[in-house]
Amino acid sequence: MVSAPFAEDALLQADVLIPIPLSKQRLSQRGFNQSLILAHHLSRAKTQSQTLLRMIDTPPQSSLKRSQRLTNLEGAFAVAPLMALPLRGQNILLIDDVLTSGATLNFAARVLKQAGAAHVGALVLAKTPE
Repeated sequence: MVSAPFAEDALLQADVLIPIPLSKQRLSQRGFNQSLILAHHLSRAKTQSQTLLRMIDTPPQSSLKRSQRLTNLEGAFAVAPLMALPLRGQNILLIDDVLTSGATLNFAARVLKQAGAAHVGALVLAKTPE
């Protein structure tokens, strides 16, 4: 991930790394959050795994058509109430494992921007083919 174009600069400029959270149900099925593992490998010190919350257990994005992906995550993310104030003015870098339509990152970024983040970028491990 670090060798991707602009990744090193994005990591240096980020105040906080926020992994895309899993729902409690998906986390209990899987036993780990792959985005959290990636974030820890990039910078354990900057990783905040309790800031962005998954509020709804939605169907996996990979199982949906593009048009469904664009609405599936409506209301799925929220910022933890005690973390909203510390986010204000921060440069956030979202961490995810796979980018397909970009819907997950867009919904998460929107919530973080509404909470006052100055900038929200993203770094992903892989991108599915078009």
